[in-house]
Amino acid sequence: MSNRLGGKTQAMAVISSGAPPCPANISVAADHILNRFQEVFLWPILVAEFLVAVAANSLALYRFTTQEQRPWNPAVVFSAQLAVSDLLYALTLPPLAAYLYPPKHWRYGEAMCRLEHFLFVCNMLGSVIFITCISLNRYLGVVHPFFTRSYLQPKHAWAISAAGWALAGLMAAPTLSFSRLTTPHQEGNCTKARTEACIKCLGTAGDNQLEAYRTYSLAQAVLGCGLPLLLTLVAYGALGRALLRSHGMTLAEKMNVAVLVASGVALYVGSYVPYYVTQMLNLSARQRWRARCPAFVDVAQAMEALDLRSYVGHQVMRGLMPLAMCIHPLLYMAVTPSLGCCHQHCLGCREGQTLENTESSGPALPLNITATRTSRPWSPKLSP
Repeated sequence: MSNRLGGKTQAMAVISSGAPPCPANISVAADHILNRFQEVFLWPILVAEFLVAVAANSLALYRFTTQEQRPWNPAVVFSAQLAVSDLLYALTLPPLAAYLYPPKHWRYGEAMCRLEHFLFVCNMLGSVIFITCISLNRYLGVVHPFFTRSYLQPKHAWAISAAGWALAGLMAAPTLSFSRLTTPHQEGNCTKARTEACIKCLGTAGDNQLEAYRTYSLAQAVLGCGLPLLLTLVAYGALGRALLRSHGMTLAEKMNVAVLVASGVALYVGSYVPYYVTQMLNLSARQRWRARCPAFVDVAQAMEALDLRSYVGHQVMRGLMPLAMCIHPLLYMAVTPSLGCCHQHCLGCREGQTLENTESSGPALPLNITATRTSRPWSPKLSP
């Protein structure tokens, strides 16, 4: 066992140093097998998701700009940022789908290759950041309503949103360095019969940068997915405890709240988390295969050593993860009334002491919170 581990470590070191390279015939054969799934299944899924995401998020932004009173409260500000991020993310899908359409060939130059992957990662991270902002805003609106009403103003939400965009851009910036075009193995026109002449736009690093890219991907998974998920779970946990302990809600209302919160967490866990997990597994499998590649005696042995399960699993999540961008606006457009319309259902509004709504768009359905400054205990209510 120790000899085997030592051999793998030594091979990793060889790959990290950039020598020896994988034989060209083996690389071409591996690319042909791995690209088949993308060319057959992935590109049409991306096209369909693009159409739905653009339509849904555009409709959501239209609703915000035409039906919500100005200035927008923080809940609407964060929801609008989420819709913008999802819309920009969707706009990166058509070039990716055109690239994957057989034969897989990048036609737009190296600058556009780097920009495509940067925008893809930046807006994916932006969506996670604004989902977290929405979750924390709901927590403050329910558990600390008077603090939210007194101190969280629209200008603060806009400042937090600007910081969120800056953070997403900063975390995605290394993608500009790692993304690259590959040199065709043959000259001539790229066709289905001559895929060796095709240009590939890779969002991952080359063989000599795999370890650095794996470290970056791990940091992105922790800071761009794990930490926001933890904050979201803590916020929704505290929100759920506050609502379930309320004596002003019926059992049916409490069950409704539990379903709403669970739907948000399930959408997050079912989309972003598997994407990052399968990405790390696929990178590890790629490292192991590349480390062994110079020692393969023939193409058949190299193909047998490919870890197709980790690769296909990550490609499946690349196709499913954008569904979250389609579902976000569909959720709040389907069940969330306009914030302005909710004032007529608010007991505090009738008494002139309205707390800020915690309603928003995002991965979970909204909760409308009301409270009054009276001697009786405060209790949250769901609006009709």
